[in-house]
Amino acid sequence: MRARFVRAVTTAFVTRVYGEVSVAISESHFRLGVAGAGIMLVAGLTLMRFCGSVSIPPKSAPPSPTGTSTQLVQKGLASPVVYKEFLDKDATVAGLRVPSIDEMARKLPYAVDDTRHILEDGQPPIDAAGLKLSVIREGDVFVLQIENPGTTARAYSVVTTVTPKISGCSATPPIAHNAIVIEKGATERRVECAWRDGMALAVTRVETLDLPPLSAWYLSLVPPSLIGVDERFARAHRGAESREKCATVVSQAVRNGLEQGQIGWRDLADYYARHRCASYRFPISYRAFERDGERPLPVVEPGI
Repeated sequence: MRARFVRAVTTAFVTRVYGEVSVAISESHFRLGVAGAGIMLVAGLTLMRFCGSVSIPPKSAPPSPTGTSTQLVQKGLASPVVYKEFLDKDATVAGLRVPSIDEMARKLPYAVDDTRHILEDGQPPIDAAGLKLSVIREGDVFVLQIENPGTTARAYSVVTTVTPKISGCSATPPIAHNAIVIEKGATERRVECAWRDGMALAVTRVETLDLPPLSAWYLSLVPPSLIGVDERFARAHRGAESREKCATVVSQAVRNGLEQGQIGWRDLADYYARHRCASYRFPISYRAFERDGERPLPVVEPGI
C-alpha cells in the first residue's frame, strides 16, 4: 500500500515536472526519479514538522494604574481601610486600646479663654480653659507652670507676653517639656524669659482640647511647628517617640492661613489628633469638628 502511494506521488511529481510524455522511461531512470521524489518529500515533511509553527504575537502587558505614583499613594491614604490599619498598628505600638473610626470622629471638647491675665511671682494660680496657670522665679529664669487638673489628657496653647516688654527672651536656656499635650494630673513648666526685677507675665489667650488616649499620642508625635507653636517653646519640646518621622516643613498656604486668621490652632490640633503626622498632611480647607461624625475619616485634600 505504501509502495503504491509513493509510486503515485512520484508519478505525479514526474508528470508535474516533465509534463505528459508518451515515450517510455527506462527502469534506471524511473528508480532515479523515485529516489529524488522521496528525498524531496521527506525534506518537505521535515520542514513542516520543525519549521512550520505559527508565530504568536507577544501577550499584551496588563493595563497599568492611571495617575502618578504620588497620586496613587494619596488615593490609598484616603481609604478608610488603610486608615483603620494605621489605627490598629499605632495603638499597638503605643500600648493603647484600638479605637474605632467612629470614636476618632467624635468632637473633641474645646475651651478658650481670651481674657487678659497678669501673673506675678508668688500669686495663686488662675483657672483658664481648664488649666491652672502660675509663674515662679527659678534662679535666673522666669517660669510658667501649666497644670492639667482634668481627667483626660489635653492639647494646649497658652499665648503669653513678658511685661514690661523685654527683648532677648528667646535666648534664655529652655526647660525640656511637652509643648503640645499635658497628661491628666500633670504639670508642664516652660521658660518665658531671663528673670528681671518687677517682671510679670501677661496671658492673652488660652485654648485646650480634651483628648482620648490615641489622639494624645498622635499629637505628642507632631513637630510643634506644624500646629503653630511659638519657636520660643517649640525648641524645648519633648514628645512621644516613634520610628516613623513626621515632616517638619509647614506649607506656605498654612502659614498664610495662620497669619490671616483663616486657620487656627484648634483646626491644626484637631486634625493631627485624628491623623498620624507621618502619613497625612493638613488639608488647607480642614476645620475642627463641631459635632460627632461631621465628616468621614480620613480627611485628605479634595479631589484625591
